[in-house]
Amino acid sequence: MDNKYNYFITSNKMYMIIIAVLILILIIYGHTLVGMISVTLYGLLVVYNIKNTKYRKSEWKKFIEDFSAKLDNATRTTLVKLPFPMTIIGADGDILWYNQNFLTVLKGEDILGKNIKGMIKEFNLRQVLDGKENVFRYAKLRSRYYDIYANVVDATENSKDKIVILYFYDVTDVYKIVENIELNKETAMLIEVDNFDDVIKTIDEDKRPLIIAEIERTINSYAQSLNAMTRKYEENKYILSVQNKYIEKEMEKKFEILDNIREINMGNKFAVTLSVGVGRGGDSPMKNERYAVSAKELALGRGGDQAIVKNGEKLSFYGGKTKEVEKRTKVRARVIAHALVDLINESSKVFIMGHINPDIDCLGSAVGLYRAVNSLQKDCYIMFDQTNNSVKPILEKIKSEEDYEGVFINSRECIENMDENSLLILVDVHSRGYVQNISVVDNSKRIVIVDHHRKSTDFIEGAILSYIEAYASSTAELVTEMLPYMVEKLKVKAIEAEALLAGIFVDTKNFCVKTGVRTFEAASFLRRLGADTIDVKKFFADDLDTYLKRAEIIKSAKVFNNIAIAICPEEIEDPVLAAQAADELLNITGIQASFVFVKIKDEILVSGRSLADVNVQIILESLGGGGHMTMAGAKFKSITIDEALEKLKDAIGKYIREGEE
Repeated sequence: MDNKYNYFITSNKMYMIIIAVLILILIIYGHTLVGMISVTLYGLLVVYNIKNTKYRKSEWKKFIEDFSAKLDNATRTTLVKLPFPMTIIGADGDILWYNQNFLTVLKGEDILGKNIKGMIKEFNLRQVLDGKENVFRYAKLRSRYYDIYANVVDATENSKDKIVILYFYDVTDVYKIVENIELNKETAMLIEVDNFDDVIKTIDEDKRPLIIAEIERTINSYAQSLNAMTRKYEENKYILSVQNKYIEKEMEKKFEILDNIREINMGNKFAVTLSVGVGRGGDSPMKNERYAVSAKELALGRGGDQAIVKNGEKLSFYGGKTKEVEKRTKVRARVIAHALVDLINESSKVFIMGHINPDIDCLGSAVGLYRAVNSLQKDCYIMFDQTNNSVKPILEKIKSEEDYEGVFINSRECIENMDENSLLILVDVHSRGYVQNISVVDNSKRIVIVDHHRKSTDFIEGAILSYIEAYASSTAELVTEMLPYMVEKLKVKAIEAEALLAGIFVDTKNFCVKTGVRTFEAASFLRRLGADTIDVKKFFADDLDTYLKRAEIIKSAKVFNNIAIAICPEEIEDPVLAAQAADELLNITGIQASFVFVKIKDEILVSGRSLADVNVQIILESLGGGGHMTMAGAKFKSITIDEALEKLKDAIGKYIREGEE
């Protein structure tokens, strides 16, 4: 400590000498009055420094005496003569003492009394005090890396009295070797031109070889820029072996290949898009290849035109900013329908379940599938634990039908009636966090998923059949397309057709958003089955109280960068009402997107809507949510509305900044 104080005192002397020289210059150049005032202040400063130095020395002496009393002679000697950096901190993280070697690391900087948390991000004092961790690998201090070994010396019952000794072992050379090894490890990258067939069909036949060659040239040129080994194993699929250091750079550039490939234009009506899956962090090339396959499947399930990096269990998303392209053929709908019929015939019973706070799309899809399963002479039940005002009118009308007696059951009844041969069909949901009851999923060995949302990170694994099409307007549209292939001359009740049509109405905002040719074809088919558009319109009628509540939510909205954000009053705990308010806000001139918060018990839900100019799916996905470009949602736990609002504003700001780059 003498050396440390010598440095401290020497530094102060240097400052005092500089100030004295400046005062002397003032007096020499005739500024006598200013010089005299400066001399007086200088004298006061000298007195203060002397007293402050004495005080700090006395404090150090007291600390050393108290600390030394707790240690034996051998320990004291070891601490003083320790050949590597060491410091002592209190229970609050403030630095109490450090040796000469630590001072050398800091290049003479005085950090007495400063908190260790602001200096070393990798160090966690709470874990040390709780006895959970005492070694921290590769902690960065200034420009060097250290292994930090922590030891609690004064372990009294009161945690505030604890003293922690930190020993620093320089491992910079080892860290750089390990980092170099990691950066040179091989990763697997899978690239698929996800709309290859659609692009080729929209171009003149004589130009098709040219655009195919241009796509291949672009991808090969990209592989060369990464120094990658590349192989084309199908007409529109490539595999690359790339070093980690190039993947790191691609992640920083947000995979520019996604934008470059989109610029190919040889008369094609659709832009060329890629789905990229990168697997890294595995303990073998085979593991990385599995990660890459999983990442690419997830990218395709989310609509394509994006890259996903899977590093172990961590997923990173890039791109996904364009609209999903509607697939014109119904081949997949027919294949899925036939496969589903086979599964239904092999099952003892069929159970249908949707998501939390089911909407009309969820209910209509469940009802449509129930009619098909019932026509196949199989027992079928719809699990419906929750209800809300948005589905209540149509649900009551359906329940009044004779065929639906005992069809709607709760989760307890569902689990009790399940056996090994039962089939669970999930509609309008594929995420573990959003199913009505996850226990039902965990108790089922045979699961089918039918959904139109972009694939999320917590998707339910192990499904024997998965029909997730992000291009579709609604799950009701997907179910409507499957019905003719499931049962020939299927007899559908008018109320069932209306439920399916209502589902399409809701998710397309009355055929305004995310509506393609197949959407109108599905609506036309339902109209022929007896769906009455006037009756469908009545399902969406509100009572006066609901209308006023929605108006109250809209009134609270504030606009930032053409984005409206509203918060439901405390007495309103209806997520459907919040979603409706978000839809209504888009009718206001100049509003490009809207977000509405609603608090339900200890959870905060946010509904996002847009008119395609703003991608609400990307914004809310960064907050743990998901959905579509024009319609998405997210859920927060254990935070306040204000904290959730700040998180959303940060996410919007990040989205805007990235769009400007």
